[in-house]
Amino acid sequence: MASKLPLALALSLGVIAAAQAAEPEDHSAHAGHGEVAPAPVASDPHAGHHPQPAAPAPAAAQGMPMMDHGQMGHGDMSHEQMMRMHQQHMQQMQSGQMDHGGMSHEQMMRMHQQHMQQMQGQPQAQPGAAEHAGHHPAGYPGAPVPPITDADRAAAFPDLPPHAMHQGGINYLFLADQLEWQDADEGSALAWDLSGWIGGDIDRLAFRSEGERVAGHTEEAELQLLWSHAIGPWWETVAGVRQDFKPGSPQTWAAFGIQGMPLYGLETEATAFLGEGGQSALRLGAEYDILLTNRLILQPAAEANLHGRNDDERGVGSGFSDLELGLRLRYEIRREFAPYIGATWHRAYGNTADLHREHGEDVEEARLVAGIRFWF
Repeated sequence: MASKLPLALALSLGVIAAAQAAEPEDHSAHAGHGEVAPAPVASDPHAGHHPQPAAPAPAAAQGMPMMDHGQMGHGDMSHEQMMRMHQQHMQQMQSGQMDHGGMSHEQMMRMHQQHMQQMQGQPQAQPGAAEHAGHHPAGYPGAPVPPITDADRAAAFPDLPPHAMHQGGINYLFLADQLEWQDADEGSALAWDLSGWIGGDIDRLAFRSEGERVAGHTEEAELQLLWSHAIGPWWETVAGVRQDFKPGSPQTWAAFGIQGMPLYGLETEATAFLGEGGQSALRLGAEYDILLTNRLILQPAAEANLHGRNDDERGVGSGFSDLELGLRLRYEIRREFAPYIGATWHRAYGNTADLHREHGEDVEEARLVAGIRFWF
């Protein structure tokens, strides 16, 4: 009986020592799962090729240093040691002994993939690529974005067709700015203001025509043929001839001037004329389009005439001759076709006003107008 007591005591101490050696290490002492000591395994699948103990000791007990999975060196471990660590890693993940800090199953699988790539000698994916892989289905390796190639640049920036401007083509425009009925004191009147051009972007052949017929008789009519030359994006010079048909006998003038847009939507003209017998004149015109809506447009307009000497036959005097103001409201059914209504006011000044009084004509007159504006 006395001989059995020391034997039982020795067996008890041996069991306690074996239990303490097999107890897993506390994970709270480590900053991350990369320093967790591997748990013991019951068997090795390669036991038939490499005889192993049934319960291998921890890595520290075999003389193998504790290594972080992110710094694991493939050349520092044998194939047998790598397989044991991989098996221990899987058992710890399945048993919950590893502290994953609230990671999802998808994140754990990515971490396991990185662990397998390290063991196989493959480079570890960059952190940015691993985060981006969260947007893809589970198991996506998180490969980085491939570099941009010349084919990608060619697809993103294709060759554009050449701009239509400055191609040397011939273009044209016909504009009936005013074609209207007017309620004149002498009766109904038909007035027109037409213009157009044909040519390229720099040089063009242009024309202008304006006049009116009152009670079936032509009171005023003129036609200008001009050559225009662009001197800037918004300005062009004009030169040519002007032919007056009414009032009085026909008269020919030389014409030269400038036209353009000093402000967006403000169209201006300044034309000087030299006529037969030393007659001279200057005409200033401006009109502006005010967009009330995309189709409803209010257009104020003004025209002033000055003459160098008196001309009794045509009823004009020297100096500031007359001023005409107009206000028209048009609705563009199409951009090329717009009916309008409005009013005009005309007033003679200076010597011209005196000539009108001598012939029994009114110096000032206001009219209601209605007409259409079109172009092509």
